[in-house]
Amino acid sequence: MHQTEQVFQRKLSTGELTVASSHPMPLEHFFEIAERRNPKRAFLFVSKMLGRHIPIKPSVMRNSYKSIAAKLPKNLPEPVLFIGMAETAVGLAAGVYQEAKGSFAESVLLTSTRHPIDGKLLCEFKETHSHATDHLIYWPNEPTLANRVAHAKSLVLIDDEATTGNTFANLYGALKDAGMDHIDHLVAVTLTDWSQEAVLEKIDGPKVTLVSLVQGKWSWSPNPDAELPIMPSVDVTAKGAVDIIGAQNWGRLGVNESTCQIEKNVNALPTEKVLVIGTSEFVWIPFLMAEKLELQGAEVYFSSTSRSPIAIGHAIESVITFTDNYGLGIPNFVYNIAHQQFDSVYLCCETPAESIDPILLKSLERISKHVEVITYE
Repeated sequence: MHQTEQVFQRKLSTGELTVASSHPMPLEHFFEIAERRNPKRAFLFVSKMLGRHIPIKPSVMRNSYKSIAAKLPKNLPEPVLFIGMAETAVGLAAGVYQEAKGSFAESVLLTSTRHPIDGKLLCEFKETHSHATDHLIYWPNEPTLANRVAHAKSLVLIDDEATTGNTFANLYGALKDAGMDHIDHLVAVTLTDWSQEAVLEKIDGPKVTLVSLVQGKWSWSPNPDAELPIMPSVDVTAKGAVDIIGAQNWGRLGVNESTCQIEKNVNALPTEKVLVIGTSEFVWIPFLMAEKLELQGAEVYFSSTSRSPIAIGHAIESVITFTDNYGLGIPNFVYNIAHQQFDSVYLCCETPAESIDPILLKSLERISKHVEVITYE
Protein backbone atom coordinates (compact mmCIF):
# COMPACT_ATOMS: atom_id res chain seq x y z
CA MET A 1 0.00 0.00 0.00
CA HIS A 2 1.46 3.37 -1.03
CA GLN A 3 1.92 5.79 1.86
CA THR A 4 0.72 9.33 1.17
CA GLU A 5 3.52 11.88 1.27
CA GLN A 6 3.24 14.48 4.03
CA VAL A 7 4.64 17.98 3.64
CA PHE A 8 6.14 19.96 6.52
CA GLN A 9 6.77 23.69 5.96
CA ARG A 10 8.21 26.41 8.17
CA LYS A 11 8.73 30.05 7.22
CA LEU A 12 11.81 31.57 8.85
CA SER A 13 13.10 35.12 8.60
CA THR A 14 15.80 33.99 6.16
CA GLY A 15 13.62 31.79 3.96
CA GLU A 16 11.21 28.88 3.86
CA LEU A 17 12.04 25.23 4.55
CA THR A 18 9.95 22.44 3.06
CA VAL A 19 10.31 18.82 4.11
CA ALA A 20 8.46 15.92 2.51
CA SER A 21 8.29 12.37 3.81
CA SER A 22 6.16 9.26 3.40
CA HIS A 23 6.62 8.29 7.06
CA PRO A 24 3.27 7.26 8.59
CA MET A 25 3.72 9.34 11.76
CA PRO A 26 3.48 13.15 11.76
CA LEU A 27 6.92 14.67 11.31
CA GLU A 28 6.29 16.95 14.32
CA HIS A 29 6.64 13.81 16.45
CA PHE A 30 10.35 13.66 15.54
CA PHE A 31 11.55 17.25 15.18
CA GLU A 32 10.81 20.93 14.86
CA ILE A 33 12.67 23.69 13.04
CA ALA A 34 14.67 26.59 14.41
CA GLU A 35 16.77 29.39 12.98
CA ARG A 36 20.53 29.00 13.24
CA ARG A 37 22.60 32.06 14.01
CA ASN A 38 24.90 30.85 11.26
CA PRO A 39 25.26 32.42 7.78
CA LYS A 40 26.38 29.07 6.26
CA ARG A 41 23.05 27.37 6.97
CA ALA A 42 20.05 29.28 8.21
CA PHE A 43 17.93 26.45 9.60
CA LEU A 44 18.29 23.65 12.12
CA PHE A 45 16.37 20.42 12.58
CA VAL A 46 15.72 20.34 16.33
CA SER A 47 15.24 16.74 17.38
CA LYS A 48 12.58 15.74 19.88
CA MET A 49 14.44 12.47 20.55
CA LEU A 50 18.00 13.65 21.10
CA GLY A 51 17.89 15.32 24.53
CA ARG A 52 20.03 18.25 23.41
CA HIS A 53 17.94 21.34 22.58
CA ILE A 54 14.57 20.11 23.85
CA PRO A 55 14.39 18.41 27.28
CA ILE A 56 12.89 14.93 26.88
CA LYS A 57 12.38 11.81 28.93
CA PRO A 58 15.28 9.33 28.99
CA SER A 59 12.84 6.55 28.06
CA VAL A 60 12.10 8.35 24.78
CA MET A 61 15.83 8.54 24.05
CA ARG A 62 16.28 4.87 24.97
CA ASN A 63 13.50 3.84 22.59
CA SER A 64 15.23 5.67 19.73
CA TYR A 65 18.49 3.82 20.49
CA LYS A 66 16.68 0.49 20.40
CA SER A 67 14.84 1.35 17.18
CA ILE A 68 18.02 2.33 15.37
CA ALA A 69 20.02 -0.65 16.66
CA ALA A 70 17.30 -2.99 15.42
CA LYS A 71 17.74 -1.57 11.90
CA LEU A 72 21.50 -2.16 11.71
CA PRO A 73 22.66 -4.93 9.36
CA LYS A 74 23.25 -8.10 11.36
CA ASN A 75 26.04 -9.52 9.19
CA LEU A 76 28.57 -6.68 9.33
CA PRO A 77 32.13 -7.97 8.91
CA GLU A 78 34.14 -7.51 12.09
CA PRO A 79 35.77 -5.71 13.78
CA VAL A 80 33.05 -3.02 13.72
CA LEU A 81 34.00 0.57 14.53
CA PHE A 82 31.19 2.85 15.70
CA ILE A 83 31.89 6.61 15.55
CA GLY A 84 29.63 9.31 17.00
CA MET A 85 29.84 12.94 15.87
CA ALA A 86 30.51 15.66 18.43
CA GLU A 87 28.86 17.36 20.03
CA THR A 88 25.30 16.59 19.13
CA ALA A 89 25.45 12.87 18.42
CA VAL A 90 27.87 11.72 21.13
CA GLY A 91 25.10 10.43 23.40
CA LEU A 92 23.10 9.05 20.49
CA ALA A 93 26.13 7.05 19.34
CA ALA A 94 26.78 5.66 22.82
CA GLY A 95 23.14 4.62 23.18
CA VAL A 96 22.99 2.93 19.78
CA TYR A 97 26.30 1.20 20.51
CA GLN A 98 25.10 -0.07 23.88
CA GLU A 99 22.00 -1.55 22.23
CA ALA A 100 23.90 -3.03 19.27
CA LYS A 101 27.22 -4.25 20.62
CA GLY A 102 25.84 -7.58 21.79
CA SER A 103 25.47 -8.54 18.11
CA PHE A 104 29.21 -8.21 17.47
CA ALA A 105 32.04 -10.09 19.17
CA GLU A 106 34.58 -7.44 18.14
CA SER A 107 33.45 -3.84 18.25
CA VAL A 108 34.53 -0.46 19.60
CA LEU A 109 32.96 2.98 20.04
CA LEU A 110 34.83 6.23 19.36
CA THR A 111 33.47 9.75 19.41
CA SER A 112 34.86 12.77 17.66
CA THR A 113 35.69 15.74 19.87
CA ARG A 114 36.42 19.44 19.82
CA HIS A 115 38.19 19.22 23.18
CA PRO A 116 41.76 17.99 22.60
CA ILE A 117 42.93 15.43 25.17
CA ASP A 118 46.10 13.48 25.89
CA GLY A 119 46.16 10.75 23.27
CA LYS A 120 47.35 9.73 19.83
CA LEU A 121 45.41 11.48 17.05
CA LEU A 122 43.84 9.17 14.47
CA CYS A 123 42.47 11.83 12.13
CA GLU A 124 40.80 15.21 11.75
CA PHE A 125 37.81 16.05 9.59
CA LYS A 126 35.50 18.97 8.90
CA GLU A 127 31.76 19.46 9.24
CA THR A 128 31.64 22.32 6.77
CA HIS A 129 28.13 23.71 7.46
CA SER A 130 28.56 23.64 11.23
CA HIS A 131 29.01 26.40 13.79
CA ALA A 132 32.18 24.51 14.80
CA THR A 133 33.75 22.81 11.82
CA ASP A 134 36.82 20.93 13.08
CA HIS A 135 36.60 17.45 14.64
CA LEU A 136 39.35 15.34 16.19
CA ILE A 137 39.32 11.54 16.54
CA TYR A 138 41.82 9.72 18.78
CA TRP A 139 43.15 6.19 18.87
CA PRO A 140 41.95 4.15 21.85
CA ASN A 141 44.48 3.89 24.67
CA GLU A 142 43.63 0.24 25.32
CA PRO A 143 45.66 -2.01 22.95
CA THR A 144 42.82 -4.46 22.20
CA LEU A 145 40.49 -1.64 21.21
CA ALA A 146 43.21 0.11 19.19
CA ASN A 147 43.75 -3.15 17.34
CA ARG A 148 40.04 -3.33 16.52
CA VAL A 149 40.16 0.19 15.11
CA ALA A 150 43.28 -0.58 13.07
CA HIS A 151 41.69 -3.69 11.54
CA ALA A 152 38.06 -2.52 11.33
CA LYS A 153 36.17 -3.92 8.37
CA SER A 154 32.88 -2.13 9.09
CA LEU A 155 32.19 1.48 10.00
CA VAL A 156 28.99 2.64 11.69
CA LEU A 157 29.02 6.44 11.51
CA ILE A 158 26.39 8.16 13.66
CA ASP A 159 25.04 11.70 13.43
CA ASP A 160 21.74 13.23 14.49
CA GLU A 161 20.61 14.18 10.98
CA ALA A 162 21.78 14.29 7.38
CA THR A 163 20.91 16.89 4.77
CA THR A 164 23.72 16.60 2.19
CA GLY A 165 25.77 13.59 3.31
CA ASN A 166 28.96 15.70 3.27
CA THR A 167 29.88 15.11 6.91
CA PHE A 168 29.80 11.33 6.48
CA ALA A 169 31.85 11.62 3.29
CA ASN A 170 34.39 13.94 4.93
CA LEU A 171 34.81 11.60 7.90
CA TYR A 172 35.22 8.52 5.71
CA GLY A 173 37.77 10.37 3.56
CA ALA A 174 39.78 11.36 6.65
CA LEU A 175 39.75 7.79 8.00
CA LYS A 176 40.84 6.45 4.62
CA ASP A 177 43.68 8.98 4.44
CA ALA A 178 44.72 7.84 7.93
CA GLY A 179 45.22 4.31 6.59
CA MET A 180 41.78 2.81 7.14
CA ASP A 181 41.42 1.65 3.54
CA HIS A 182 40.15 -1.87 4.22
CA ILE A 183 36.52 -1.05 5.06
CA ASP A 184 34.06 -3.47 3.46
CA HIS A 185 30.78 -2.01 4.77
CA LEU A 186 29.86 1.51 5.90
CA VAL A 187 26.59 2.25 7.71
CA ALA A 188 25.49 5.90 7.93
CA VAL A 189 23.12 6.27 10.88
CA THR A 190 20.86 9.24 11.67
CA LEU A 191 17.63 9.97 13.48
CA THR A 192 16.38 11.87 10.42
CA ASP A 193 17.80 11.63 6.89
CA TRP A 194 16.90 14.26 4.28
CA SER A 195 19.91 13.59 2.04
CA GLN A 196 18.01 11.47 -0.52
CA GLU A 197 20.79 8.88 -0.43
CA ALA A 198 23.46 11.43 -1.38
CA VAL A 199 25.94 9.50 0.78
CA LEU A 200 25.79 6.61 -1.68
CA GLU A 201 27.24 8.81 -4.41
CA LYS A 202 29.87 10.47 -2.22
CA ILE A 203 31.52 7.38 -0.73
CA ASP A 204 33.49 5.20 -3.12
CA GLY A 205 34.63 1.72 -2.16
CA PRO A 206 32.72 -0.03 0.61
CA LYS A 207 29.13 -1.15 0.53
CA VAL A 208 27.01 1.66 2.02
CA THR A 209 23.82 1.18 4.05
CA LEU A 210 21.67 4.05 5.30
CA VAL A 211 19.80 3.68 8.61
CA SER A 212 17.41 6.28 10.04
CA LEU A 213 14.08 6.57 11.80
CA VAL A 214 12.66 9.02 9.25
CA GLN A 215 13.66 9.71 5.65
CA GLY A 216 12.52 12.30 3.15
CA LYS A 217 13.62 15.28 1.13
CA TRP A 218 14.06 18.95 1.86
CA SER A 219 14.21 22.19 -0.05
CA TRP A 220 15.16 25.68 1.03
CA SER A 221 13.82 28.87 -0.55
CA PRO A 222 15.99 31.74 0.74
CA ASN A 223 14.60 35.18 1.37
CA PRO A 224 16.83 37.43 -0.76
CA ASP A 225 16.06 40.45 1.43
CA ALA A 226 16.96 38.78 4.73
CA GLU A 227 19.97 39.94 6.68
CA LEU A 228 22.53 37.22 7.24
CA PRO A 229 22.74 36.29 10.93
CA ILE A 230 25.91 37.10 12.87
CA MET A 231 27.33 33.96 14.44
CA PRO A 232 28.97 34.12 17.87
CA SER A 233 32.60 33.00 17.95
CA VAL A 234 32.16 29.32 18.81
CA ASP A 235 34.29 27.69 16.09
CA VAL A 236 37.02 26.62 18.49
CA THR A 237 38.75 23.24 18.63
CA ALA A 238 41.32 23.74 21.36
CA LYS A 239 42.29 22.81 24.88
CA GLY A 240 40.84 25.35 27.28
CA ALA A 241 42.27 26.79 30.48
CA VAL A 242 40.24 24.32 32.57
CA ASP A 243 41.39 20.70 32.77
CA ILE A 244 39.03 17.83 32.08
CA ILE A 245 39.04 15.79 35.31
CA GLY A 246 36.46 13.19 34.25
CA ALA A 247 37.63 9.72 33.30
CA GLN A 248 37.69 9.17 29.55
CA ASN A 249 35.53 6.07 29.76
CA TRP A 250 32.68 6.95 27.41
CA GLY A 251 34.01 7.56 23.90
CA ARG A 252 36.86 9.97 23.17
CA LEU A 253 39.51 7.30 23.81
CA GLY A 254 37.44 4.30 22.80
CA VAL A 255 35.18 2.00 24.78
CA ASN A 256 33.56 -1.38 24.31
CA GLU A 257 31.66 -1.37 27.59
CA SER A 258 29.33 1.59 27.83
CA THR A 259 27.79 0.92 31.24
CA CYS A 260 29.90 3.65 32.82
CA GLN A 261 30.05 4.54 36.48
CA ILE A 262 27.19 6.85 37.41
CA GLU A 263 26.42 8.96 40.44
CA LYS A 264 25.04 6.52 43.01
CA ASN A 265 24.16 9.03 45.72
CA VAL A 266 21.49 10.85 43.72
CA ASN A 267 17.96 9.55 44.08
CA ALA A 268 14.51 10.88 43.26
CA LEU A 269 11.01 10.45 44.64
CA PRO A 270 8.15 9.41 42.37
CA THR A 271 6.49 12.77 43.10
CA GLU A 272 9.45 14.80 41.82
CA LYS A 273 9.95 16.54 38.49
CA VAL A 274 13.68 16.37 37.76
CA LEU A 275 15.93 17.85 35.09
CA VAL A 276 19.37 16.36 34.38
CA ILE A 277 21.67 18.48 32.22
CA GLY A 278 24.77 17.22 30.45
CA THR A 279 27.50 19.64 29.38
CA SER A 280 28.85 19.91 25.84
CA GLU A 281 30.08 16.43 24.78
CA PHE A 282 29.73 15.04 28.29
CA VAL A 283 26.23 13.62 28.01
CA TRP A 284 26.34 9.82 28.10
CA ILE A 285 27.06 9.31 31.79
CA PRO A 286 24.58 12.05 32.79
CA PHE A 287 21.99 10.32 30.59
CA LEU A 288 22.54 7.05 32.45
CA MET A 289 21.98 8.91 35.71
CA ALA A 290 18.77 10.46 34.36
CA GLU A 291 17.61 7.04 33.22
CA LYS A 292 18.26 5.63 36.69
CA LEU A 293 16.15 8.39 38.28
CA GLU A 294 13.34 7.80 35.79
CA LEU A 295 13.35 4.11 36.66
CA GLN A 296 12.83 5.15 40.30
CA GLY A 297 9.47 6.58 39.21
CA ALA A 298 10.27 10.29 39.02
CA GLU A 299 9.22 12.53 36.13
CA VAL A 300 12.65 13.04 34.60
CA TYR A 301 13.81 15.10 31.64
CA PHE A 302 17.25 15.18 30.05
CA SER A 303 18.90 18.05 28.21
CA SER A 304 22.37 19.40 27.58
CA THR A 305 24.31 22.59 27.16
CA SER A 306 25.48 23.38 23.65
CA ARG A 307 27.77 25.70 21.73
CA SER A 308 25.23 25.79 18.89
CA PRO A 309 23.88 29.35 18.47
CA ILE A 310 20.13 29.25 17.77
CA ALA A 311 17.65 32.11 17.62
CA ILE A 312 14.57 32.20 19.84
CA GLY A 313 11.41 31.28 17.98
CA HIS A 314 9.82 28.17 16.46
CA ALA A 315 11.32 25.17 18.34
CA ILE A 316 13.22 27.42 20.76
CA GLU A 317 11.04 28.96 23.48
CA SER A 318 13.80 30.11 25.81
CA VAL A 319 17.58 30.30 26.08
CA ILE A 320 20.16 30.78 28.84
CA THR A 321 23.49 32.18 27.60
CA PHE A 322 26.68 31.76 29.63
CA THR A 323 30.41 31.03 29.25
CA ASP A 324 31.66 27.47 28.65
CA ASN A 325 33.08 25.36 31.50
CA TYR A 326 36.26 24.31 29.63
CA GLY A 327 37.96 27.69 29.88
CA LEU A 328 37.68 28.42 26.17
CA GLY A 329 35.88 31.70 26.79
CA ILE A 330 33.18 30.92 24.25
CA PRO A 331 29.42 31.34 24.67
CA ASN A 332 27.39 28.27 25.55
CA PHE A 333 23.64 27.88 25.63
CA VAL A 334 20.95 25.75 27.17
CA TYR A 335 17.61 25.82 25.43
CA ASN A 336 13.97 25.37 26.37
CA ILE A 337 14.35 25.10 30.14
CA ALA A 338 14.25 28.73 31.38
CA HIS A 339 10.46 28.91 30.93
CA GLN A 340 9.85 25.71 32.94
CA GLN A 341 9.93 24.70 36.62
CA PHE A 342 11.50 21.61 38.23
CA ASP A 343 11.81 20.24 41.76
CA SER A 344 15.48 19.39 41.26
CA VAL A 345 18.09 20.22 38.63
CA TYR A 346 21.35 18.25 38.36
CA LEU A 347 24.05 19.80 36.19
CA CYS A 348 26.69 17.19 35.31
CA CYS A 349 30.20 18.06 34.15
CA GLU A 350 33.63 16.55 33.51
CA THR A 351 35.37 19.71 34.74
CA PRO A 352 35.68 21.04 38.33
CA ALA A 353 32.49 22.44 39.86
CA GLU A 354 33.99 25.93 40.04
CA SER A 355 34.30 25.95 36.22
CA ILE A 356 30.53 26.41 35.91
CA ASP A 357 29.57 29.99 35.08
CA PRO A 358 27.66 31.56 38.02
CA ILE A 359 25.29 33.08 35.44
CA LEU A 360 24.15 29.58 34.53
CA LEU A 361 23.72 28.56 38.16
CA LYS A 362 21.68 31.68 38.98
CA SER A 363 19.45 31.04 35.97
CA LEU A 364 18.89 27.44 37.07
CA GLU A 365 18.02 28.60 40.58
CA ARG A 366 15.14 30.55 39.07
CA ILE A 367 13.56 27.36 37.76
CA SER A 368 14.27 25.04 40.70
CA LYS A 369 14.66 25.19 44.48
CA HIS A 370 17.35 22.49 44.36
CA VAL A 371 20.26 22.93 41.93
CA GLU A 372 23.28 20.65 42.26
CA VAL A 373 26.48 20.42 40.26
CA ILE A 374 27.74 16.86 39.89
CA THR A 375 31.33 16.35 38.80
CA TYR A 376 32.79 13.06 37.53
CA GLU A 377 36.41 12.23 38.25
